[in-house]
Amino acid sequence: MKLLLDTHVWFWALQSPEKLGKRCRAQLESGANTLSVATISTIELAQLQTVERITFKGTLESWVRRGIEALGLQTEELSHPIAVLSYNLPGTFHKDPSDRILVATAIHQGLTLVTADERILAYRHAMTLDARR
Repeated sequence: MKLLLDTHVWFWALQSPEKLGKRCRAQLESGANTLSVATISTIELAQLQTVERITFKGTLESWVRRGIEALGLQTEELSHPIAVLSYNLPGTFHKDPSDRILVATAIHQGLTLVTADERILAYRHAMTLDARR
């Protein structure tokens, strides 16, 4: 399975793995799965650091580099087609631009989005995996 980690799942996997459910941890640890992270997640982490909601040992840049290496993540870059899709998602979706980009990335790239976000989990047009289970 090809998995895209939501920002909080990426952070939890490295900082608080106990927050992830048993099934989710097994999927993240399975060598059969490909793990990815979107560049929007780095933007979200930078914003959270700026408003002092999270802190990192070292710089954000070093945390991102170590986090990508430690989990063997591929990077899903923000492209023009993903940007367009983020505001043309099928059905009804909430206004958060980061969530829109994550969901658009998952749909466009054929990825399963790993998240604990109830609003994303309830969205029927994207493949999701509940990070709490």
